[in-house]
Formats: sequence, C-alpha cells, structure tokens
Amino acid sequence: MVVIYRKYRPKTFSEIVGQEHIIKILQNQLLSNQVSHAYLFYGPRGTGKTTVGRLLAKAINCQNSQKIKIGAEKRPQIEPCNQCSSCQQINQQRSIDLIEIDAASNRGIEEIRNLREGAKIVPTMSKYKIYILDEAHQLTSEASNALLKTLEEPPKHVIFILCTTEFSKVLPTIASRCQKFNFKKLNVGQIEQKLKKDAEGEKIKIENETLNLIAKASGGSIRDAEGLLDKVITLQDKIITKEEVEEILGFVETKIISELIDAILSKNQKKCFAILETNLEQDIDIGQFTKSILEYLRNLLLIKIDHTLLSPETSGFTKEEIEILKKQSEKIEKEKLEKIIEKLLETQNLIRWSDNPRIPLEIAIAKSVAIV
Repeated sequence: MVVIYRKYRPKTFSEIVGQEHIIKILQNQLLSNQVSHAYLFYGPRGTGKTTVGRLLAKAINCQNSQKIKIGAEKRPQIEPCNQCSSCQQINQQRSIDLIEIDAASNRGIEEIRNLREGAKIVPTMSKYKIYILDEAHQLTSEASNALLKTLEEPPKHVIFILCTTEFSKVLPTIASRCQKFNFKKLNVGQIEQKLKKDAEGEKIKIENETLNLIAKASGGSIRDAEGLLDKVITLQDKIITKEEVEEILGFVETKIISELIDAILSKNQKKCFAILETNLEQDIDIGQFTKSILEYLRNLLLIKIDHTLLSPETSGFTKEEIEILKKQSEKIEKEKLEKIIEKLLETQNLIRWSDNPRIPLEIAIAKSVAIV
C-alpha cells in the first residue's frame, strides 16, 4: 500500500499548497528562461521543499512544457506536461538525469567528490542534469567546501537544488551562491483542504471536524498531516469521527486545556490537579498533553499581543474558542505568560527522559500557578 503523502504528491505547480510566493517566482524564471544554476530551499520539515525541487527539475527538462492561463489575472503560467518521457521518468523515480542525495547519510568528502565527478558528465537524455541534495546542512565542513568549488564554477549542464531544515547550519559561502527560498509552515485551513482532497481520492468519508483536528496536530507540516491521515484510515469505518481520531492518535480536546488554563489563571491548584488526575488516568499521552498545553498557551500569547493575529481560518479554533482565549488573555500579564511557556518548554525535555513523566508535568503546573 502506497502511503498518502507519496500517492498524492503534487505533479504540477498548481497543486502545491501554501507556497504560492515561491511558485510564482519559479514559474516566471521558467517562462523567461532565467533558471539559476543553484537553489537553496529552506524551512520546516514537511512544507514541500523536496517536492517543489522535483517539480522544478521536471519543468526544466520537460520536452513539452505547457504555458497555460489561470485565474482572474490570466497570468501565463508554465507547468510540466507529465506526458513526455522525461516527466514520466521523474514521476516514476527512474530518471538518470535527476539525482537525489540524502546528505544525512552521504555527508562526507568522498560522496561529494563522486558528485563532482558525476556532474562533469553531460546528461544522458535531458537538457540538464539536476542534483537534489536533501538535508544539505548535514554535510561535513570538508564536504561543504568541496561542493562550494563546484557551485563557484558549475558545468553549464548542471543545476543544484539544496534543501534544508536548518538554514543557519549551511555554510554561508554556499548559501551566497544559491537563490534562496524560504518555505513557510502551512496554516490549518490550507492543510485541511489538502486532506479533504486526499480523503476524496481514497473514497472515505471523514467529518470536517476530524480533518481540522488532524490539521491542527500536524504543526504546519503537510507530510505529517498526511501521515496522520494514513493512520486514521486504518479505522476503515464508513464515516470517521472526531472522537475516534482523538482516541487513536491520543489527542486532547481544546475544552480540557481551556479548563486547565482557567484553573491556573484563577490560582486554583486543587482544580488543576483534579483536571490532571481525571485525564491522565485515561491513558492520555503525557507528551502529547504537554504539547497541546503549549500550543494553547502560544495562541493565548498571540491574542495577548494582538487579538487580530488569530482567526478561525488560520488557527483551527472556532469563534467561540477565540472569544474564550481573549477573555483569558485579559487575566494575565504578558511577562508572566511568557514565563509559564518557558517553564513548560523545559518540562517537555524532562518528560521525554523521565521514568514517571507525570511528575515533571505536575510540578510545572504547580509552578505555573505560583507565577500567576
């Protein structure tokens, strides 16, 4: 069985979700034949860096790239045809002129020397030989310097696409020789729409609230969201409900977190521990529970800074939940809220390594009450 994120990976630029600013620039470069010799795609995991890299490679070598008109502006846009032999070979992951290298496991000087030697050889069937180097920040310093020499004087038939989740760890001299594109996390609404299309493709019925729940839990990563959907599909029910997903994925309802925050803001330690007792006894994953508290507090901080920063479309909260957040934000000073968030961030690491993860969380909640 093919996993969802592979099965429904975008095959055209128009199918990319949430990175429109990048797609527009790349399409304009393709239309004007001003493609760079090296790109650096950076941003959080699961936001489409490698997928866009493959699409760019496909469009560059497409034997029949199509110019089409889409939208009210009727702006010409270019797309790979997905019909020619080059496109089909890339779609089937058997193109000998598109070389993908995982720098996490091929990070040494010898691997990059082999890359440099291979880059000298002209492409077999395509106009360009294209290298996609994933997790490029994991290259050793020696390997990075070896790659730099090739980037400084690249063969005319070669294009490099470097992808990384940690831009700060990429050698500055390498970054300076690439066109840089910052991939952003997707918002809840964007992820929800993609999941809806995936579910339709799989011919399964899933409640909108359930899709929203999965989207919120993905942390802005479309790949993580589709991975969660894969897990949920194993339920094989006629209609997959929110309650089932909460149970199988160990999610915590916003209502429970909201009640806990109310108790903290009221300095009611007894009620805080009663809420913890009730919910932690139900085999809720403590790590996930803490993550949910932190996500809630982050949104509370956003509301505190500017109440317009949260909307039902981007946050995944309902209008009613946002109103509750606004009222809660009025009960605590910004500096105190930041201290509580810092305390729970420290607690996350303690929970990860503790034999009894419940204890660090209980201590953190007690200290949060004291901060207020």
